[in-house]
Amino acid sequence: MNRSHSTLILLAACAACSSARASRSDVARWAQEARNVTITRDDWGIAHVHGVSDADAVFGMEYAQAEDDFNRVEMNYLNAMGRTAEALGEGAIWRDLRMRLVENDDSLKALYATSPAWLKALMDAFADGLNYYLYTHPRVTPKVIRRFEPWMALSFSEGSIGWDIEDVSLRGLQALYGGAARPAAAPSPSGPGGDGVFSEPGGSNGIAIAPKNTRDRHALLYINPHTSFYFRSELQMSSDSGLDAYGAVTWGQFFVYQGFNATAGWMHTSSGVDNVDEFLETVTPQGDGYVYRRGDTLLPVVTRPITIRWHTDTGSAARTFTAFYTRHGPAVRVEGGRWVSVSLMHDPLNALIQSYTRTKARDYAAFRRTMELHTNSSNNTIFADAEGNIAYFHSNYIPRRDPSLDWTKPVDGSDPKTDYHGLLSVDETPHLLNPASGWLYNSNNWPWSAAGPSSPKRQDYPKYVERGTEESPRGYHALRVLPGHRDFTMASLTAAGFDSWLPSFARMLPPLLRAYDHTGASDPLRASVDSQVAVLRAWDCRWDTSSVATSLAVFWGSEVQRQVFRDAREAGLSPETYVVERATPQVMLAALAAASDSLAADYGTWRTPWGAINRFQRINDSIEPEFDDTKPSIPVGFASSRWGSLASFGARPYPNTKQWYGSSGNSFVAVVEFGDSVRANAVTAGGESGDPASPHFDDEAARYATGALRPVYFYPSQLKGHTVREYHPGG
Repeated sequence: MNRSHSTLILLAACAACSSARASRSDVARWAQEARNVTITRDDWGIAHVHGVSDADAVFGMEYAQAEDDFNRVEMNYLNAMGRTAEALGEGAIWRDLRMRLVENDDSLKALYATSPAWLKALMDAFADGLNYYLYTHPRVTPKVIRRFEPWMALSFSEGSIGWDIEDVSLRGLQALYGGAARPAAAPSPSGPGGDGVFSEPGGSNGIAIAPKNTRDRHALLYINPHTSFYFRSELQMSSDSGLDAYGAVTWGQFFVYQGFNATAGWMHTSSGVDNVDEFLETVTPQGDGYVYRRGDTLLPVVTRPITIRWHTDTGSAARTFTAFYTRHGPAVRVEGGRWVSVSLMHDPLNALIQSYTRTKARDYAAFRRTMELHTNSSNNTIFADAEGNIAYFHSNYIPRRDPSLDWTKPVDGSDPKTDYHGLLSVDETPHLLNPASGWLYNSNNWPWSAAGPSSPKRQDYPKYVERGTEESPRGYHALRVLPGHRDFTMASLTAAGFDSWLPSFARMLPPLLRAYDHTGASDPLRASVDSQVAVLRAWDCRWDTSSVATSLAVFWGSEVQRQVFRDAREAGLSPETYVVERATPQVMLAALAAASDSLAADYGTWRTPWGAINRFQRINDSIEPEFDDTKPSIPVGFASSRWGSLASFGARPYPNTKQWYGSSGNSFVAVVEFGDSVRANAVTAGGESGDPASPHFDDEAARYATGALRPVYFYPSQLKGHTVREYHPGG
């Protein structure tokens, strides 16, 4: 410990020139905070951060995250504040404008100034931890943010992979506000060819098992976010003031987003709620501005200048937009000659309070109290605690609206019938506490099957609480592996999460086989797929790296769903259900022939095992993934969640590759048991560090690919024999 203290003093003496605007008082404060923090790195490189106070723990965990991947920390805040164009150039200005329609630096600064003292201390520590990292690492050059400010934490106060405002179309925004620059290109979809018809399903799995359904009579929680890889770090933060949380932390945030403490755990899954609403506004010019109608009243359109800056080859450039606002929110596009404004949850202060305080909730009652803030808008939540409670919460922000209107489409903003009437309470939304089934789950599907027969009933709620119209493939899968068990353990729940059954093919293959059987033997199309049908007929619909049938089924499923996609959309059905119920024999057999040809063209034969196609590779820390067939990779058995695989691996070929490489899906997996003490196993995609030279860049890859979770070292006693380094920030 004395060595670390000496190192701090030396760094303070030699790094004075490295940090922009670091005053003597800054350096003295940072050094004191650093002395109050100990970071212990385990043998997987995971940071266990302990502080005297909660603020000290925040200081240390921000420093540790910056050590692991400062680039992702900075880019997350540039995105949150609508400043990515300052790093990426003019192509990002429309994304930035979209964010800035709801984020305003001045309003965030004002919120910070009025924040409760305890939260202000955490935000101060957030900025100090990152600034101290930059001060002690003079060779790290930020893209834009050379000094973090405490109020910036309010710009990124909810840990989901996307913001609600990202539902807004960039093309529509550009058409309204004008401009020659094209919106930044969206990531290419997964699937053969990536032709834009499909995008990889997002979301996550959360499962809670009640004590009565477990071998040891302890509640179990399965935490399985499906995000882009490396979107979150894995760490533990604790303090002498009662904080002790472990799990997945979105880079740069100062709370555990999905995880657990000693007596309770929480898992968020993307919700199908309808809570981002569009309003058709009746706008007319008046004087130097505009007015819009509400009933018989004309109200002024509020304007706000927004200046977007961007990086250029010779420096920087800027453009100022005049943004328009009605009482519903910002105007974002034009439809039928009318402006469309968007209403969504935007309450940064309470969102940050809720995100942090739930990590200290010790039981269901305390966790339920955090839900009364109603800011976890885009997520459902699965919960379990050491008292044996398990719970499901639907989206935590649902405006009370006229249920006779179709809120999935723009509504007439001039009609008072479209006014909101407060928010639905937790009790008014789909919610479960200790269902009779003894289990509950969510896989981004509707809540009507969350606990089997014990689930909420659709007829008891307004339509706008859930947009889903049919059960999802992963929903079918969960309903197969969860019921009927009274002896779940951590190991068997993990096995359920990695169960290899692909329910989409269990549904789609019988119609294909019937189409083949009912087609005349002399038909050349039938003859061309004789061998392929024989392989699929013998298949058990389970993925495996050695399985030729998995490869053939995935390529066929992608092709046939591509062919029926538009007809399915017009019919209001999922492509899968359309294939099962309406696809013609000709379409199904032709798709199988095309899939076979595609496999043969790319891999030399359609008899290619799945593991030769579906690969995990991490060759650098680029946020936009890069892959190379000439460099090492490892096979992965589990497939896309599109086919109902609970363990999701969103892979596709890239312009320079034949093999499919995963970039999303299972990003963090943990199974937690709440007994007299908490026990957990976990795995993270790739590894904890973003540095390719680090031993922890991809040291978890093999475990990740095979579902071999490692023990979590939650208690200090568990770190004995597994500690690689212990130090103070700056040491």
